[in-house]
Amino acid sequence: MKPLRALAGAALISAFTSMAVQAKEPAKSTVITNAVVFDGVNEELQKGVDVLIEGNLIKQIGKDLAAPDGAEVIDAAGKTLMPGLTDAHWHLMHAHIASMQIFVNDLGYLTLVGAEAAEATLMRGFTTIRDVGGPVFGIKKMIEEGRCVGPRVYPSGAYITQTSGHGDFRFPTAIPRKDGRELLDGEIMGWTSIADGVPQVQRRVRENLMRGATQIKVMAGGGVASLSDPLDVMQYTLDEMKAAVEVAATWNTYVCVHAYSDLGVRGALEAGVQCIEHGNMITEDTAKLIKKQDAWLSLQPLLNDEDRIPFPEDSFENQKFLAMTAGTEKAYELAKKYDLKLAFGTDLQNGAEIAAKQGKSLAKLKRWYEPWEVLKMATSTNYQLFKMCGPRDPYPGVNGVIKEGSLADLLLVDGNPLENLDLVADPEKNFVLIMKDGKIYKNTINN
Repeated sequence: MKPLRALAGAALISAFTSMAVQAKEPAKSTVITNAVVFDGVNEELQKGVDVLIEGNLIKQIGKDLAAPDGAEVIDAAGKTLMPGLTDAHWHLMHAHIASMQIFVNDLGYLTLVGAEAAEATLMRGFTTIRDVGGPVFGIKKMIEEGRCVGPRVYPSGAYITQTSGHGDFRFPTAIPRKDGRELLDGEIMGWTSIADGVPQVQRRVRENLMRGATQIKVMAGGGVASLSDPLDVMQYTLDEMKAAVEVAATWNTYVCVHAYSDLGVRGALEAGVQCIEHGNMITEDTAKLIKKQDAWLSLQPLLNDEDRIPFPEDSFENQKFLAMTAGTEKAYELAKKYDLKLAFGTDLQNGAEIAAKQGKSLAKLKRWYEPWEVLKMATSTNYQLFKMCGPRDPYPGVNGVIKEGSLADLLLVDGNPLENLDLVADPEKNFVLIMKDGKIYKNTINN
């Protein structure tokens, strides 16, 4: 009889294997013929195009390409070929689980839930995500080893937060905290890092970089779902925020910050932060400052609509949610007016049904942008932001576009999403081919 430890290990491996959609190993080459191509950049579609993929790269694009011996030939029959979608604000470890469940389950369970979310994310056509908070390094490694199915992951690791900040998950009854920095459960799991003062901030940033963070996530303002911090506050002093920026720069990467309020955004910009997450409540003067400093705005179409977060009506969280979503419309208008560097992300979390609306969230951008502009944002534009991590980039090469020499992360859409953007809201029906890194994860063209 096998020892219990061995049986438990086998069960865990079996769980990962059974949940994973087994990718079809790439043929020596793949040719997609007769496609209508959106290249990730230009509004004009290319028709009747053949694309040759060799290994994980797009080798050749043209018409009437000769298929190499042994190649798999896929007739697109006029369907739309486009780059894989990307999400600049995603949390694999939060996506399929309610926030409070994080604190009553062990890391093994939470990691399996995160792996489940990774598979679902890829099967919605999102071939790359920037994970802006959570202990996702293990899942990322499993994906890259081919032992778990999921998107490319640009991880931030633990949130860097001040005491009382958006990443301080303690109840007020759990303070004061004794000096000496005994770790909280969330810190032990790598979910958050509470740091006060320049030396602590420097240390926690360096720890995340040591774990493999491609960029650093810092909490610079109040949050909606957090229990004790109001939206209007600025979190971290100028010197503390500068310390995070400076340490990230020593590793040739950057800091992105959580901030809804105008004050939080401006404080981060003054410290040299290069990417603002959210920014729903910015004023016109702050939009001008973002433009002047050539920073990014990673904004999400969070609205008080049928997809809203269901907080109790009279709760502190709901008051904050209503204040935040009231600014979303103006934030997008300001981003357009000042031609800000705008990234697309969703920040959907707290359950599989909510996370499944990732494509629907993208389609909401048609409220402010033309469909081709939306799809460009979610492909080539997002990749400009991802590549700011420089030598920390785990996926060197060109991506988010369809051109010769780029990585083969591709979708084949049954229809024209530049005419009907809502097609991306139902990926199970409309995405007939999903390819990541030259491997086919879904092909229903002949079904």
